[in-house]
Amino acid sequence: MLIVMGGLPGAGKTTLARLLAARIGAVHLRVDTIEQAIVRSGTARHPVGPVGYAVGYALAEEHLGQGLTVIAESVNPLSVTRAAWRATALGAGVPVVEVEVMCSDPAEHRRRVTSRSVDIPDLPLPDWQQVVDREYEPWDRERVVVDTAGQSPQQSLAVLLRGLEPR
Repeated sequence: MLIVMGGLPGAGKTTLARLLAARIGAVHLRVDTIEQAIVRSGTARHPVGPVGYAVGYALAEEHLGQGLTVIAESVNPLSVTRAAWRATALGAGVPVVEVEVMCSDPAEHRRRVTSRSVDIPDLPLPDWQQVVDREYEPWDRERVVVDTAGQSPQQSLAVLLRGLEPR
């Protein structure tokens, strides 16, 4: 199965993806990690454009072909990137579940964005205004929505697991 997780920076995607991967034994593909590796190689600078996603799609397809469940985590702000993840799952002949992670409390979301630390060396984190101004197209198809506002990561994981049960 391919589980595609998207949402604005600071919503809790990485935390949830890591918890879910540990719980179900899945591969966690993080586009931020891929993009920062590309930047460290010296061949690009931020923003790297679609190349990070293209590498992610290829890695996901390879892991899915090995029979592994993959959690693909990125902001995933555009319908075209979401469609490409779906096409990756179709190409591998596996089901796909899309998950939108959000934080509906603007004060809490802002606090998360402004207080978090970098967990990937030299990765530039967006400030609050960049998060607010970021292009983020509404989702136009069925998905599991996890609102992390006012919840612990474990509570959010429980919501996510319940959303994945029917699949």
